[in-house]
Amino acid sequence: MTRIVADISMSLDGFVTGPNAGPGNRLGDGGEALHTWAFSNDPDDQRLVREATERSGAVVLGRRLFDIVDAPDGWNDEVGYGAGEVGRPPFVVVTSSPPAAVRLTDLDWTFVTTGLADAVAAARQRAEAASSPSGADLDVVLMGGGATVGSAVAAGLVDSLSIHLSPVLLGGGTPLFPAGTRRALVQRSVLATSTATHLVYDVT
Repeated sequence: MTRIVADISMSLDGFVTGPNAGPGNRLGDGGEALHTWAFSNDPDDQRLVREATERSGAVVLGRRLFDIVDAPDGWNDEVGYGAGEVGRPPFVVVTSSPPAAVRLTDLDWTFVTTGLADAVAAARQRAEAASSPSGADLDVVLMGGGATVGSAVAAGLVDSLSIHLSPVLLGGGTPLFPAGTRRALVQRSVLATSTATHLVYDVT
């Protein structure tokens, strides 16, 4: 069965970007340190990246993150979805209006203007279609940004939450969860590597 998996890196003080994040400053001041684990030589980190990439039947992201990804200094063959694995699942973007053009024309983009729930539903259809020929159930992965993941958890759209807790204090930036979010979580696994603590929860 296709699951909706939120997967995101977070600082010890609860931020998924540093201050001043945006296309001109990517993940904000100090924000790149959140993803050190995804490019490390630690075999457990590398395994997690590989497994997450392999299970991705479709990926959901918000418009702000899309603008960072598709900016002139955004993704390339070395820094893309799945890091060194360079996964190329279909990408579904939640936005109020589609962009006039995309830079990364070799990727499969869908722009959904009717809200997060509809974007997740569209991504589920894509993941389920991809699952049939592969012989394995593939997941919808919510990769961010923080507002998209936090809102999806708050709305009950997420089955599993993976947080890669990076040993850094950013002092500000984009918080993962909006104020007032309440959800019961069931801890499924904890893996400490040389660069992060990887936490997996079922969302009930």
